[in-house]
Amino acid sequence: MKDSIRHLIQQALDRLSAEGVLPAGLTPAIQVENTKDKTHGDFASNIALMLAKPAGQKPRDLAEKLISALPPSAEVSKVEIAGPGFLNFFQNSDALAERLESALADARLGVRKANAHQRVIVDLSSPNLAKEMHVGHLRSTIIGDGVARVLAFLGDEVIRQNHVGDWGTQFGMLLAFMEENPAAAESELSDLEGFYRAAKKRFDDSPEFADRARELVVRLQAGDEQCLKLWQRFNDISLSHCQKVYDRLGVNLGMADVKGESAYNAALPGIVQALREKGLLTEDDGAQCVFLDEYQNAEGKPLPVIVQKAGGGYLYATTDLAAMRYRSQELKADRALYFVDQRQALHFQMAFEVARRAGFVHDGMQLEHMGFGTMNGADGRPFKTRDGGTVKLIDLLDEAEQRAYALVKGKNPALDEAELRQIAHAVGIGAVKYADLSKHRTSDYSFNFEQMLSFEGNTAPYLLYAYTRVASIFRKLDSNLDAPLEGRIVLQAEQEQALAAKLAQFGEVLNGVGEKGVPHLLCAYLYDLAGLFSSFYEHCPVLAAEDPETRQSRLRLAALTGRTLRQGLELLGLETLERM
Repeated sequence: MKDSIRHLIQQALDRLSAEGVLPAGLTPAIQVENTKDKTHGDFASNIALMLAKPAGQKPRDLAEKLISALPPSAEVSKVEIAGPGFLNFFQNSDALAERLESALADARLGVRKANAHQRVIVDLSSPNLAKEMHVGHLRSTIIGDGVARVLAFLGDEVIRQNHVGDWGTQFGMLLAFMEENPAAAESELSDLEGFYRAAKKRFDDSPEFADRARELVVRLQAGDEQCLKLWQRFNDISLSHCQKVYDRLGVNLGMADVKGESAYNAALPGIVQALREKGLLTEDDGAQCVFLDEYQNAEGKPLPVIVQKAGGGYLYATTDLAAMRYRSQELKADRALYFVDQRQALHFQMAFEVARRAGFVHDGMQLEHMGFGTMNGADGRPFKTRDGGTVKLIDLLDEAEQRAYALVKGKNPALDEAELRQIAHAVGIGAVKYADLSKHRTSDYSFNFEQMLSFEGNTAPYLLYAYTRVASIFRKLDSNLDAPLEGRIVLQAEQEQALAAKLAQFGEVLNGVGEKGVPHLLCAYLYDLAGLFSSFYEHCPVLAAEDPETRQSRLRLAALTGRTLRQGLELLGLETLERM
């Protein structure tokens, strides 16, 4: 609808320019926003305020001329001037009902991508395989997964890339310990954290062991067959730990999506050579660097992007550049989104710039760092165990399900055990994910089980329950949300119109999520939609409606609401329930 209004305004601007009312050559960015107070219409534009000065007119005078120049539209019932010169557009209820009818008949709920479809790389999760996944990996994993789901739903070709840390000096230490303890691969590696600590202790306590670890690093990097065999075994076990977490979280990541640091190892000398041939390299204390004048330290000196250490080793930046080249030249990506901690912002800004200067990515490729804040404890500090250690992600998910089980059993003690466990899983995991996704991606947030498991407020339990309320209407009819329905949608009551207007915004919201990488927009939308449905259900009898046509109209509205809630929750990676 916003695009339709922008088009109407543009037509009015063209007409006024042709008549000499506006100067020729004006190309304003036409802004159309949803109104908060529906007495002021459904949409508002400040175009008259923007153009008043170049037009040499008062904003309200220009607003009147714009309204006179607007072409008629079946989608708009009237346009009014508000305040200093805002244009307020009121939707035509019949046209809105027709839009909802089209959405109801469409498996995609009428959603289309606003811009051209793209081939998009989503770089997400990226744990270090030397240790088990911890809470610090949660945000990259679920935010990246949510945005990837939305982009795929919009029609983009999405390629997920799990850039795991599977290479580096620490692997020499782990390989040396595996070599000393052949049985470890079958038993002790079930606890990666314990295995890592034991290997680190040996490394610190034994100079001979440390020397052997360093020797194995060299042999590994040189492609020694036995070292590679041990390394692959360790990685396979580590990745199986990760996969259990991904499956538990319900994220769409599998072994086929893994392309770790090691995959680019052979390409790193070529990256350095390509930078040298482009004249971008400078040697500094033996290290090979790219200096970028626009990025400076506190003393005002250019900051380097180090791509090769004095000893010949490579760094994260080198591997990232190799990955960018691969994603551009081999995967032919139009866009690459990096879901990595906000604290890495400078690293990515500089790496992106080097990649462009070196020609590693094609001119039209979008490189975007989707940075995020930290997940903190109740005290506002980084989330830790009681003894100050790192919280394993699997332990956090276990506790979430346990708490959800106790909560659900307390509310529905008559449910059988299997259904209790299923509901506890959906509610517990959903609560953890939604509490994160509902916050702005760049914000820090405090983890709080009590808040996230509440059935009140903007939480997963509230929304999951809202969906079951809609589904229950159709269960009473021995039907379901997807069954064919007779009749047509007719919008009469205030609550019907408010709900309909919100339903019509679903596509716009998803496009915003895909464009900006911010799932909290979808969370806020679903929360508002659930609230509007509650008001509609309270004031507009559905099954008890006396008029058959009204009853069918409201059933169709309820069905579309249920489908929209279900689709939105699935795009966030939450499992919906038919009853709770």
